Parts: sequence; structure tokens; C-alpha cells
Amino acid sequence: MKRISFILYCFILIVSCKSEPKENSVDRSTIITDQAIARLDSVLQNFVDSGNVAGVSALIYEKDKEVYYNAFGYADRESNKKMDRNTIVQIYSMTKPITGVALMTLYEDGKFDLDDPLSKYAPEFADMKVYVGEDTNGNPILEDANREITIRDITRHTAGFKRSADSTYVGQLLAKADPLNRENTLSQMAEKMGAIPLVFHPGKQWEYGPCVDVQAFMVERISGMPYADYVQKNVLNKLRMNDTRYFIPEEDRKDFAAMYIRKEEGELVRDSLTYENYTKHWPLTRGGSGLTSTLDDYMKFARMLLNKGTLDSTTILNPETIELMATNQLADSVTERSFLPSKGQVGFGIDFAIRVAPPASADENMGEVGEFFWDGAASTLFWVDPKNELTAVLFVQLFPYDPIRLHKSFRDAVYGLYESDSTSKKL
Repeated sequence: MKRISFILYCFILIVSCKSEPKENSVDRSTIITDQAIARLDSVLQNFVDSGNVAGVSALIYEKDKEVYYNAFGYADRESNKKMDRNTIVQIYSMTKPITGVALMTLYEDGKFDLDDPLSKYAPEFADMKVYVGEDTNGNPILEDANREITIRDITRHTAGFKRSADSTYVGQLLAKADPLNRENTLSQMAEKMGAIPLVFHPGKQWEYGPCVDVQAFMVERISGMPYADYVQKNVLNKLRMNDTRYFIPEEDRKDFAAMYIRKEEGELVRDSLTYENYTKHWPLTRGGSGLTSTLDDYMKFARMLLNKGTLDSTTILNPETIELMATNQLADSVTERSFLPSKGQVGFGIDFAIRVAPPASADENMGEVGEFFWDGAASTLFWVDPKNELTAVLFVQLFPYDPIRLHKSFRDAVYGLYESDSTSKKL
């Protein structure tokens, strides 16, 4: 009888231990813990306190729930306007993934194949020449392109377009043609770009540049609708991204953040050159830049991507299309990749960088294999982490691009742990 009672006591003890959670227990499947929130608050506040940013805000969703939001400092320091979740910012190249999604809606409609020649729809880009150097007399040497630019090339930055004007032969032609002048239409931009030689044969290198502006032109050409109208109807309106726009109306400009230029440690100067980009109507509606947005608006876009093309019962793209966009499109033979390696162990998909391997060292940006992400010239950032069902958006208005490693610090604060084959270090 005593033996039965003892066994019964042990059984009750085991059951009670299992049913009562241990104090200070941690759900290891959760990324944004109380400790992560404390790290995030500390990191972001420190950047403001140090004088290296005027204001910064961040929003994180995990497993379809908001798990972090905070804002520090000023959207407009001179006007004493605080940074908050309604602040409108210039997102620059975070426009690109939105353009890519717009383009891929036409792909799903069967309007093109990724390996179609660009010239099939845009004869402006037929018979492209490639600049390969100068002869002994200093004259440019031009070759016929080894193959045509494909639509896949313009989605992964392997078309061969030169990025910016400089003193080189092609750079001078680019400066003279000025295809991205705001007074050009997308058609005029394409006509001018198609007349400028490429700087490498299509598919041979990765070089960031105007490829996504050409994507916007392709949306316009294939759909027969102005690009701004198409992206509004087929992406922004469907996701109820009401504050994501090329033009900010007068009544909303009170929420428009100022841009700041960091001169040196703790010294910021207000920028006055970019403001009218968004307060006047311009003929050029770029695909690679030009949108403004809010934290909540851009988070809707990020969550749609994480949810494989659907948000709140609204489908923008099919799951297989999102998977295609989030798959590395760069062959190992593409060894010249400009600044892309500075993003870490990444390839490039359709308008996103794709993490293909874990960080090789603690000095790299944190992240999970399979995540896809991009950022903007004013130091904004977003990423989608399918493994952890996490999406993050970081907003700041800081030139030049991330001179203070804000992105590194933010990612470290989110994940909190660096792991390699031989080490594990708590941050």
C-alpha cells in the first residue's frame, strides 16, 4: 500500500511540474523577447542620443502579430516634430521591391516570360552595344552585345547599364542624355537609355543601377497603363497602403520627415534638396526610387510577402511567384558583384537580396538563411525572415547611406545571438 501511495505521489509531482511553467522560462522559438525589446530600445535611443540620427523608428511583426514598435527623436528637429508611426519618409530604393511585385503581376497574367528579350516589348533596347575600352588613339571600342538583355536581367541587375555619370566615355554619354531627369517620361527615359552603350555584356556582372526604372517602363508598355496608375491599382490600393505615394498632398506634409546629412560624429545638417521631389508632380515616375511611405504601410507590403502573396484575404501574387522572387537568380559565374558582398552571404532574386548562407563572422549583418531584404539611400531597411515568420521595417532619414552601421546594430538587437560552426556568442 505504501509503495502504491509513493508511486501515486511521484506521478502527481511529475504532472504538476509539467503543467506549471518554470519561472523565467523562455520560448526559444520566439525572436522578439523582453530582452530583445530592451536591446532594441537601447540601440535606437543611443543613435539619437549620440546625435548621429535626428529620429528613428522601427516596427516588427512575428508570427502575424505586432511584437515591437517604438520611435525615438525627431522627424523634424527644427520644428520639434517627434518621430512616430505616422511619419512619412522617403524610402528611395525600397521602392524597387514594390515595382518588382507590380511587374510580376503581369508575369502571372502570362504577358511575358522572364527570359524573353527586353526588345520584344521595347525595341528601344534592341541591338545594344557594349563599351570594352579604348584603342591606341583613345577612341572608344564598342562590341555587339553577346546576347540580348532579358527581362530576367532587369530584375536582377545584370543588364549592363551604367549606374551613374562620371568621366568615363559611357559616363559622359549618360551625363549628356540624363535619362533619369524628372522632366522625362518613362518612354523618353527608355529611348535615351537604349542609345547608351552597356558597360558589360548582359548576364556577366551584377551592377546596381537603373534596371528597376526599366521595369516600371515595361509595366507601362505591356499594360498600356501609366506606371503610377498601374502600381496604385494593382498593389498599393489592394494592400490599403494609403500613405505610400509619389506625391504628398498639402494636408499630409505636416507628417513628412526632414532629411539629415551626417557630416561627422554627432553633427547633422538638414537637407533641403529632396523635399520638392515629393511635393510637385513630375513627368518621371521611377520604378527604382521615388515613393514615400509610413511604417505601417510598408509593413503591410512586407507581411504580404511573408504570407506568400496574400494579406487579409487580398491576394497580390501567387505563392510560387513569391518563391521565385525570393530565390537567388545569380549564377556562381557572376563573380563581379559591385557592393553586393557588403550585404553579407547573399545572392539576388527579383528585386531583393537573398541570404544564401549564415553570417561568416560576427562582423556581418545578422540574419537567417532564406531571408530576403532591401534598403534605401536614406538608410531605411526592411527584411522578411520566413524561417522565424518575422518581418522588420526600420525608418530613418539619414545621408549618406548608413554611415554609422545602424543596420548592423538593429539586426544584432533583433536576433541577439551570433552562431557559427565553432562559436556561439551572446550580443
